[in-house]
Amino acid sequence: MSIPEVVFIYFYANREAIHLRYQLNHNIMNSKNKIRKTINHQTTDGIPVDFGATTVTGMHCRIVEELRKHYGLREKPVKIIDPFQMLGEIDEELQEIIGIDTIGVSGPKDIFNNDASEFHEQITPWGQRVMIAHPINLATDKEGDVYIYAEGDTNYPPSAIMPAQCYFINAIERQQPIIEEQLNPSDNLEEYGLLSDKDLAWIKQEVEQASSTGKAVVAGFGGTALGDVAFIPGMGLKNPHGIRSVSEWYISTMMRQEYIHTVFDRQITIAIENYKKIWDTVGDKVDVVFTCGTDFGCQDSQFCSIDTFNELWLPHYKRMNDWIHTHTTWKVFKHSCGAIVPILPGIIEAGFDIINPVQINAKNMDPTFLKKEFGSKLTFWGGGIDTQRILPYASPKEVYDHVLRQCDILGQDGGFIFNSVHNIQANVPVENVIAMIEALSSINN
Repeated sequence: MSIPEVVFIYFYANREAIHLRYQLNHNIMNSKNKIRKTINHQTTDGIPVDFGATTVTGMHCRIVEELRKHYGLREKPVKIIDPFQMLGEIDEELQEIIGIDTIGVSGPKDIFNNDASEFHEQITPWGQRVMIAHPINLATDKEGDVYIYAEGDTNYPPSAIMPAQCYFINAIERQQPIIEEQLNPSDNLEEYGLLSDKDLAWIKQEVEQASSTGKAVVAGFGGTALGDVAFIPGMGLKNPHGIRSVSEWYISTMMRQEYIHTVFDRQITIAIENYKKIWDTVGDKVDVVFTCGTDFGCQDSQFCSIDTFNELWLPHYKRMNDWIHTHTTWKVFKHSCGAIVPILPGIIEAGFDIINPVQINAKNMDPTFLKKEFGSKLTFWGGGIDTQRILPYASPKEVYDHVLRQCDILGQDGGFIFNSVHNIQANVPVENVIAMIEALSSINN
């Protein structure tokens, strides 16, 4: 038998496995290009999808477990990628089922300053097996509460709590008495610093592993919170100083603007130095950087006036984004919930490429209007399904139809990555999440 005949017989006998492997590799390798083209407002085949690449585009660990059961995947503890919100890892098996085009990379520490590489098994108060950062103990006290400590150090007061019958964690404010003449901006910068060689080695390893999948790499390196109230209380600090009350912080944006400017300016200076190191380490293997999650909108209005945004945030955002766009190939991802139509021109002027979560159920956040007015200048990363009224409460058929409609509106001419309006919460019926996935599959296949 000749060599060509042997080769033909091998390929014929293994044609299904070879075809499946080619198809999977072809789809995966298209993911990075698909995301890049979409962000550049070019049309692609189907709608790109993200779930799990950031702490604002994920799924609660209960939902991840229920999806694994539904699709017949092997039983295992769900890994917690963000203990603050109890977000579960969407691993490679689920990524392929859902059709996810992204993969996330975070820094070496979580929000409680725990090592992001060390996990142990715990049982949640609702009885689910999870793998969570090693110092975190999910045992409840006699009231049913779970307390979380910065770096797991119980010699200091707890920095957070998971109240009884709750599915995520809340910060505990440890605001010390404020003496105006003694306020020092450095106290609000204690958790921000330059990356060490060890940190960079971690980032390099994580980015290279993520990049090898062929999916678009979305990195949340941290360090650019700029007033994100999730970080104000300093849950990773054992004994925080400065302004650590959320309400006091909002007051400070009006009454202590010089203080806030100093904090923001130093944050950006540190961040740019870190970005220089990261770019030199991983370069264009990262596609998108999630820089800031500060919310400017509530359901019906904004947390600040346009003048305050332009005075207090815009110059610092622009300085950061100008550096990123001048020195890297990264696209910049901004999160802000709520009714932010009046703020969007400033978001664009500041140089953000991407806005998330596109809260379509907030005042004036009509998707048709958003696409018409801002769709050529911003990529909408979210808005694929209403998580307040539709996903938790509608029928699976209504969910399915809603997803098709949103994709039809927002997906025109690129500039749209499918994700829900913020993370999918623990009490959403899994049947509705499955209907969402099936709608996406009908579009993309």
